[in-house]
Amino acid sequence: MFPNAQGRALAVLNRVAQFHWPDRLKLRKTLEKLLYGGTRAGFKLVARRSRQPPSAASANDLFDLTLSDEQRMLVEMLEAFAMEALRPAAHEADARGAVPAALLNQAQGLGLAHYGVGEDLGGMAGEGAILTNALMAEALSKGDLSLAAALLAPLSAANCIRRWATPEQQAVWLPAFVDGQSTPRMTIAVNEPTVLFDPHKLATRAQRKKSHFVLNGEKCLVLDGLDASRIIVAASTDKGTALFLIDAGSKGLELRPEPAMGLKGCGTARVRLKGVKVPLEHRLAAHDFDYQAFLDLGHLAWCGLALGTAQAALDYVIGYCNERMAFGEPISHRQGVAFMVADIAVELDAMRLMVWRACARADRGESFQREAYLARLLCAEKAMKIGTDAVQLLGGHGFTQEHPAERWYRDLRAIAVMSGGLHL
Repeated sequence: MFPNAQGRALAVLNRVAQFHWPDRLKLRKTLEKLLYGGTRAGFKLVARRSRQPPSAASANDLFDLTLSDEQRMLVEMLEAFAMEALRPAAHEADARGAVPAALLNQAQGLGLAHYGVGEDLGGMAGEGAILTNALMAEALSKGDLSLAAALLAPLSAANCIRRWATPEQQAVWLPAFVDGQSTPRMTIAVNEPTVLFDPHKLATRAQRKKSHFVLNGEKCLVLDGLDASRIIVAASTDKGTALFLIDAGSKGLELRPEPAMGLKGCGTARVRLKGVKVPLEHRLAAHDFDYQAFLDLGHLAWCGLALGTAQAALDYVIGYCNERMAFGEPISHRQGVAFMVADIAVELDAMRLMVWRACARADRGESFQREAYLARLLCAEKAMKIGTDAVQLLGGHGFTQEHPAERWYRDLRAIAVMSGGLHL
C-alpha cells in the first residue's frame, strides 16, 4: 500500500474509531490495535518497497500462505464484529427474513465497501484485493452466512464496477461508496428460475435500440433485492453476455419476495424485467470484460462464506461434544464422534487451501478458472456435508432452533446453487 493509500486507510479507520458501537460491542481495543498496527505495517511496507530491487517481484510467483499484518488485523476485527454483532442477530434475521436496521448502521461504520474502490478514487482496493475480500467473507460468515452475504453485497457491487466498468463509469458510480455517507445498497442478479440453470445460457435478453437497451427476463434468489437501490443484471446480447446497472424503480421492473430454504436473512427476491429501458451508458463496458472471470470471482466469494460458516460449525460442535455427557463421559471420547469431527477439520483445511490458491492466482493476474472451478466443486460438496454432520453431532438438538446448526445446514446448501449475488 503506497503512502497516499495508507493515509486514506487511516482516515477510514479513524472514522470507525469515532463510533460508539465499538464500545458497546467491546471492540474498542481491537480497533485501536488495528489503527496502531496499520500505521506500523504500512510504513514498513513502504520502506521495504523502496529498498526492493526490480527482480524481487518474481517472489510473487510463489503461493504464500502468510497473511500480511493488515490482513490479519482486518480479519481479527471482522471476526470480533461477527461474533459480537452478527451471531446474536442471526436468529431474529432468519425469522423475519430481513437484516436488522441497527445491524446495517453498525456495519456502515466498518467501511467494507472501501475495499471495493480503487486507491485512485479514495478506496482501499489495492494489491491482493481478491484474497483480502475472500478473508473478509470468511471472517464475517463466522457470525452468520446469510447476514454476511447481505453486508457484503454493496462491496461486491463496487468490485464489479471497479473491475468491469469503464474509467468514466467508475468515476461516476464509485465515489458514492467512499463519500462517508450511507453506502449504496446494490446487488448482482445472475440466477434464473430455470431447470438445470446454466449461467452461460441466460434467458434474460438485452436488445439494443438507438439510444438504449431493452431488457426482458426473470432473475431469482437476488440478495437483498427488495431493498437494493440498483441492481447489476447479467443478460445476453447479440454480442455475448453483458452487465447492466438498473435502477430498482425503473418502469417494467417488478420485485417480489422469494423466501428460500436458506439465506433468509438476506431477503432474497425475484426480479422480473418486462421491457425495461436501460441507457446505453449503464452497460458496464470495460473493453476487457471477461464473463467467465466474473462468474469465477462470484463463486469464490460464496466459497469464502462457506469457509467461515464451516469453521463456525466446527468450533461449535467441538465445544458441544466436549461438554455433552453420555454414560459418564463426554461424547467426544467416542470414536464415531471424534472421527466425524476430525473429518470436518480435514475437509475444511482442504477447502481453504483451494480457495486461497485460486484467489492468489487471480490477484497475480494469472489464469484461475481451473482453480476456481475446483474450489467451488469442493466447497459445494463438502460444505453441505459439514452442515449435515454438524446437525448429526448435535443429535436431537441439531434439529431444533435452540442451536444454530440447523440454520448453518440450510445456508450452506446455497453454495451449490448460487451464481452471482457476490463478487470478490
